[in-house]
Amino acid sequence: MKYSSHNLSLSVPGPNPLPVFGRAINTFRFTNDSIKYTHHLFQTYGPIVSLAFGGGTNLYSPLSNCPGTVFIYGPELIRQVTTQDEIYYRYSLTGKFYGKRNLSARTKPLNYFGVGLFGENSDQHRQHRRLLMPAFHKQRIESYRNNIVAITQSVLDQMQVNEHYDIAKILKLLTMQVSTKTLLGYDIGEKSNEINKLLRDCLNPNSLLIALLPFDLPGLPYHRFFNMLAQFDHELRNLIMHKRHKGLDDGDILSMLIQARDAESGVSLSEDELLGHTSAIFAAGYDTSSHALTWTLFLLSQHPHVAADLLDELENVLYGEAPTLEQLQQLPFLEQVIKESMRILPPIPWNVRVTAQPTELGGYALPKGTEILMSVYHTHHMSEIYPQPEVFHPQRWQTIQPTVFEYNSFGSGQRICIGAAFAMMEMKIILAILLQRYRLQCIPSLKVDRQEFITLAPKYGMTMTVHKQDRQFHQGVGGIRGNVREMVKLT
Repeated sequence: MKYSSHNLSLSVPGPNPLPVFGRAINTFRFTNDSIKYTHHLFQTYGPIVSLAFGGGTNLYSPLSNCPGTVFIYGPELIRQVTTQDEIYYRYSLTGKFYGKRNLSARTKPLNYFGVGLFGENSDQHRQHRRLLMPAFHKQRIESYRNNIVAITQSVLDQMQVNEHYDIAKILKLLTMQVSTKTLLGYDIGEKSNEINKLLRDCLNPNSLLIALLPFDLPGLPYHRFFNMLAQFDHELRNLIMHKRHKGLDDGDILSMLIQARDAESGVSLSEDELLGHTSAIFAAGYDTSSHALTWTLFLLSQHPHVAADLLDELENVLYGEAPTLEQLQQLPFLEQVIKESMRILPPIPWNVRVTAQPTELGGYALPKGTEILMSVYHTHHMSEIYPQPEVFHPQRWQTIQPTVFEYNSFGSGQRICIGAAFAMMEMKIILAILLQRYRLQCIPSLKVDRQEFITLAPKYGMTMTVHKQDRQFHQGVGGIRGNVREMVKLT
């Protein structure tokens, strides 16, 4: 297919813009409930569809001349996008939501904050991925086992039997502490909690108010965001300076990245690049893992036979102890449970790219700058790949071996998640310790709605009652309200 112009109009089928409100109503419907809205679009138009026919929308791209937004699902379309890195680029969301107007010393952190590998392309992405790979080598990852065990036990020790807890918050605290320790080297304590809060606030500001009122004036969220960003910048630069002065590998990821040199060019990471990778790894490391763990515990609470089988495996191998690295290999059903949870309720429901040049996808011409949103969720719910896709059935993983384009929880192609092995080890250890100690039971008539765009999380948290592990798995089953019932079959 030939392209006569950089400014081709978007011809991918989709709903026509409405009178008066135009494309804004389409955008609102997507941002309000992306899974439900795109399910309707895919049913109506097929596996490739535009947010609005003719384009003119911009959900993700920081580019000012974005031609429009296209949604896709299915392994073949995902394969085409994720294996052509020079055609389909990634960009950081930072510039899109917080703006890069009138860059000054105060706004400079926007150039790197939360970017890392997520916002790099071409040679820079390949070079930086090579630099980061040793930090996620199997032996390096396994060295974090003792820290994960200690932090998990410390957090669980603070939970009281017969009390109600928002398990989503507990798990977010736990995975944040793991990320802070393994990434920065901070132990559990006051300084760790301070950095946790700072990074959490920087990564989860009120994006809507910031976008609506992008003015750096006292009292506004935009101003507070840059204050937090400046504090983060100051803290991390001091930490980097301290670690460089020591000149030692302290066992954390940041120490290794400071000393990393590219074997081909001898290039090392600049201070800004270190900060970018640090914030990006932290965000990916705690947010997605905590959501995956939350959904897994929810699904286990509603599937008593699965919970019983899993506890049998854990107790027969571990006898109440935390798993060693060797024992993790002896827990196949634990891995199947996590995989099935991440299939049916993927923590990251969308993967995003922007076309770096005019191209063709699914028989349609795409202008340069077109947003491509790949639905991990809808691909994971294809009955052709996963029979009865809304059924939580971990045993299916005993007989299936989907490709990375069919099972996309950790991405695919050259951009497959660099921390996937670490995330799986972390989740296995946390679940193995928690499930042998406690049984978590959903409170009566719990409402579970989804909240999604970048990540898929329970909108109102996940309130559960903590019991000693008494094997009363049928307690608290049923009565769940909310649109989670559209995603997974529940009694």
